[in-house]
Amino acid sequence: MCGRALLNTKIVGGVNAPAGAWPWQVSLHGGESHFCGGSLINDQWVLSAAHCFPGIDAASLTVYLGRQSQELPNPNEVSRSVSQIIVHPYYNRPSHNNDMALLRLSSPVNFTNYIQPVCLAAEGSTFNNETMWVTGWGTINSGVSLPSPQILQEVDVPLVGNSKCNCLYSGSITENMMCAGLSQGGKDSCQGDSGGPMVIKQGSTWIQAGVVSFGEGCALAKYPGVYARVSQYQQWISGQIGANRAGFVTFNSTTPPLDENVNCPTPPTLCGGSAASWPWMASLTYNGDPMCVGTLVSDRIVMTTARCFFRFMGTDGWAVTLNVAQWDCSSSSLSVTVANVLFDDIFGNGVALVELSSPFIYVANVPVDMYDLSFGPGTQCSVVGVNSEATASEPSFLQVQTTIVNCDPSDTTPINICTEPLPFQQNDNGSPLLCSVGDMWIQTGILSIPPDGAMPPQSSNSTVFIRTSPFTYFLTNTINSYPSILDGVESFSPLSLTCVLLLSLSAVLQAIY
Repeated sequence: MCGRALLNTKIVGGVNAPAGAWPWQVSLHGGESHFCGGSLINDQWVLSAAHCFPGIDAASLTVYLGRQSQELPNPNEVSRSVSQIIVHPYYNRPSHNNDMALLRLSSPVNFTNYIQPVCLAAEGSTFNNETMWVTGWGTINSGVSLPSPQILQEVDVPLVGNSKCNCLYSGSITENMMCAGLSQGGKDSCQGDSGGPMVIKQGSTWIQAGVVSFGEGCALAKYPGVYARVSQYQQWISGQIGANRAGFVTFNSTTPPLDENVNCPTPPTLCGGSAASWPWMASLTYNGDPMCVGTLVSDRIVMTTARCFFRFMGTDGWAVTLNVAQWDCSSSSLSVTVANVLFDDIFGNGVALVELSSPFIYVANVPVDMYDLSFGPGTQCSVVGVNSEATASEPSFLQVQTTIVNCDPSDTTPINICTEPLPFQQNDNGSPLLCSVGDMWIQTGILSIPPDGAMPPQSSNSTVFIRTSPFTYFLTNTINSYPSILDGVESFSPLSLTCVLLLSLSAVLQAIY
């Protein structure tokens, strides 16, 4: 039996949940604190979200079942350690697709009125104009913790059709997702609710339709929460835990379908080709002469190629300039001097992180993001380089579209990534290779031109970039050692190297819950 909540006699959205109202809800703890939710699906397995477990060791987790408060005594509670974490093999962190994970408890739990498994939406289930219920101990708004004594919260949210949701999220919603929320905002899941259940009642049975995945902020108007669609994963879940070990129930909607044919409005063009298009782009100069290109990765760090500083190892004379777009689509330049340069060299090539003498206080929140992703041959990407013929009223940088190709077989350097042949000049050194996932740009490479301006032999057939992913550890540690002076200020959006600060091209990317 699944989906029974014997003590759920009253539901009010956005308030404390009575003890036992949601007996499948679990609280996941790493160390002493709650960080994600989940749902009990049988006596030994918990369903949660893949993004909750970025490299987490199962032995470090504790699962609390039957819990109501994170601070008060919970007389109906039991806990279990975790013996295994199974993340969906096709989970994609930047796009959030297949955001699904399973946890195997160290030993089975006994069912009580306060601990019960939830039924799961079976393959072929349909959901239209239903109202769903979401539960969790997450923040009550972005950055606002659940007040003491942190009682489990419950909220009702209406479904939003995938077509409309896809428009709102600039084309990033897949068939493995579903959306729910009010158009005016005000009700939503939030950070810390990740992995928790979105459920609906059919007759006397509660069925889990979604797993809390991501969204743009929390409870913002026109940005519903996005959930992994459980019915898409019946075969995968059954294959991991056994075909008869979870209760799958088909939910058949009795309401009309939602917005099956929605035409996304064409977004207005904003300052095409100007600083508004690539506001993270930086120009590095030496004694006023342009030398290289860089990308802003925090309010005080710019990333470029280490070869930019060949023969110029000191910081005297170096400056970094950004063109910041104004409301009228004009631009103004902001320049600061260089305080320090840090290098990480791999296979004779590498990156430089340039510490600025003072932070850029304002940068339009349209940053680039970086992940350890492999973009294979045939992927359409872009390179942003210097516009050498730009006048004062024209953009300083130009975008060139290109395609990733196989590097020459003679190139055995594992950090290289190659594109179609591109024209370049010496001061294009450091130009980023940008590939997109949905509406998010990912910097996957850096143009690194040798001091003599000559590219490797295979450059006649391709242009060679160095991959950014091998430098992730160096970049993360360096940036973390220079905390932003604007930490917590939502109007500033530095480049993130971790999923904690996932950012997008359109604004602050859909904040991971």
